Amino acid sequence: MHRREFLRYGGLGVASWATGKGISWAAPMQVGCAAITWGGNDPAAITDIAAAGYPGIQLRASAVQRWRETPDVLKALLAQHRLTFPVLSSGSVPFDATHLTESMALHVQHARFARATGCTFLQVTDERPRNATPVADDYARMGRALSDIGARVADEGVTLVYHNHMNALGERPDEVARILDAANADHVKLLLDVAHWHAAGGDPVAAVSQYASRIAVVHLKDLERPAPGGSATSYRFRELGAGRVNLPGVLAALNATRFAGWGIVELDGVPDPAQSPRYYAEGSRRYLEAQNVRVTR
Repeated sequence: MHRREFLRYGGLGVASWATGKGISWAAPMQVGCAAITWGGNDPAAITDIAAAGYPGIQLRASAVQRWRETPDVLKALLAQHRLTFPVLSSGSVPFDATHLTESMALHVQHARFARATGCTFLQVTDERPRNATPVADDYARMGRALSDIGARVADEGVTLVYHNHMNALGERPDEVARILDAANADHVKLLLDVAHWHAAGGDPVAAVSQYASRIAVVHLKDLERPAPGGSATSYRFRELGAGRVNLPGVLAALNATRFAGWGIVELDGVPDPAQSPRYYAEGSRRYLEAQNVRVTR
């Protein structure tokens, strides 16, 4: 943290800010849970996430497929369970420029669905070329494409958030920086996934400070490396507190920057098939509460 930031957020020692120890949570972050763990069974995800005590949910394209013609039914179901719907995962933006027109149409369609169901943010990732090494112009071109999509979904009343992701064009921190530098900051916000950032060799604690003015959503997620039975570079995502991501430091940095967006607990799949998605959602909520993060409905 720069000296001016230290003075601004006075009362946090450097060691406490880096580790999260001794932090009393004061930031207005709202906490939700992603339905991805339920593998497309969105009605069960809605029921379980509400029962686990989360006030918000992130849904994926499976929800669009299920309620495409009846968004009011989804909106009523979420209201019944007292769940806010802040983020819809809309898929990726293609690397091949010849497919951008159809991609634009898809994301605008998803934005209209999001607006009809009360959702605020539309999440996108991007694609990495399979048989080529990206060059500087590729990142700039993607930034421009995201800006165009962001402007169109903004016309629908929804904000575009760009999700850093392994095996995407925006994988490593320097790649994310190139893309964001080329994108319109008014139309393209950052969804910082702290586990993907860690997996790509970055420091998610530093990323929170670096992109404080650009982050709209954070994926709260953990990662173990190596994965059981895997190579030294393998990994798998885990529930909060079961991996190697410096989550206390991330939470302390979010607190220090007064992050007021959504922190979405995300787990791609259950690590132990004998356990339910709700089991892991409840465990991650207990972890956050042990870190003095309020998860309230």
